[in-house]
Amino acid sequence: MHKNPPKDTLDQEIIQIVKEKKPENVKQLIKLVKEKFPLPDQKILNRISYLQEKEKIRLKPHQNPPPKKLTTYLHSNQAYWYWTTIILTSTTALLVFTIPENAFPLVYARYILGSIFVLWLPGYTFIKALFPTKVPIQTSSKDLDSIERVALSIGMSIALVPIVGLLLNYTPLGIRLTPITISLLALTITFATAAIIREHQTKLKQA
Repeated sequence: MHKNPPKDTLDQEIIQIVKEKKPENVKQLIKLVKEKFPLPDQKILNRISYLQEKEKIRLKPHQNPPPKKLTTYLHSNQAYWYWTTIILTSTTALLVFTIPENAFPLVYARYILGSIFVLWLPGYTFIKALFPTKVPIQTSSKDLDSIERVALSIGMSIALVPIVGLLLNYTPLGIRLTPITISLLALTITFATAAIIREHQTKLKQA
């Protein structure tokens, strides 16, 4: 076992491992290289980066492990979707309660955000809670995975919103604008919170 192999030897070994064992990402490749050359991770990563720049190998980018604490994870870039969802839902509810129907042109902002609020966010957060990292449909690329998630989100929203309306119909609140808005707001925030917790736990297991 070589402790300090020449750069050319290390490069050839990395290329060979990529061809034969086909690691899915940089983390796996580093682990495989260390089985033969017990080098520091950073030194191996430097050679991998060099080979990628020269287009001799192609791998998924190296990702740092997620924070262990949920509160820290919530303040990281990985939780941007959660805060975007919270801001969109809260802003939409605020516009619904403050902008009247005849307040042109501000009412158009209410219509646009209201459409997203009803047709997208409930289903998106529900699907995200069920499948925090990947949709259950096998796809050949990240773009297709995103398309599948969009389709599932819209379909699930179309299914969830009528159920909310049906349940409200059997309560003293009835099917009115205020109870429907508050119900969808609470439902979306609940699903989003469950989703971010599951996403954090899933990424910790995968790290």
